[in-house]
Amino acid sequence: MIERIWTAALVVIGDEILSGRTVDKNVAQLASWLNVQGIRLAEVRIVPDVESAIVEAVNTLRARNDYLFTTGGIGPTHDDITVDAIAAALGVPVVVHPEAQATLDAYYATRGGLTEARLRMARVPQGAELIPNAMSGAPGIRHGNIFILAGVPHIAAGMLDALTGTLEGGLPVLSRTVGAWVAESEVADLLRDTERAHAGVSIGSYPFFREGRVGANFVVRATDQALLDTCANALTAALDEQGRAPVNGGI
Repeated sequence: MIERIWTAALVVIGDEILSGRTVDKNVAQLASWLNVQGIRLAEVRIVPDVESAIVEAVNTLRARNDYLFTTGGIGPTHDDITVDAIAAALGVPVVVHPEAQATLDAYYATRGGLTEARLRMARVPQGAELIPNAMSGAPGIRHGNIFILAGVPHIAAGMLDALTGTLEGGLPVLSRTVGAWVAESEVADLLRDTERAHAGVSIGSYPFFREGRVGANFVVRATDQALLDTCANALTAALDEQGRAPVNGGI
């Protein structure tokens, strides 16, 4: 029986990411969170604050994945256009969500009140649900298989916490790491043969240069613990047989 693999894509929205002024951290934290939910992050696209670019990315990626996440562009300023762009992609109007407005009204009651700019954060594509945000009051947004998250990593993390256990997925992806002081090119055949001998397992190679030496960490991934251990142990034994001094847990 073939295991159903659930996939997600991420659209990172923001000129500041593309310019290098801001370093994105949401890809890594979303990928880690998705793995626990039994969902694979299949692809990531970074787009500017341009409606046509957001619309094209959203419609392309949501069509070929089970879930689509976006980060960024849902704040109170004029250049926060994610909500408008996703509404355009869905062919629905933008409306003020009454629950979001009430939440923001309460949050800003002692912080200068709910201004017109702050009210922008209550705007959603029509038909959307809210994702709770315990950090700053402004909620995330869910519309079908689309999840619209904040760009600030710790706020996005809180929204993901609120979604934990609510998405249908498969088995969580498990992993073990084996390291060795060896150039990956010298063990490429060994890695390929080990992976092929263990159906359902993937082996990723991550080279590095430290202490004046070349090395690599090999990450073995599978959804079955016994299969994972069998493959990782076989890889360790094969590296040891070649005199590569494998390090369980990685270097």
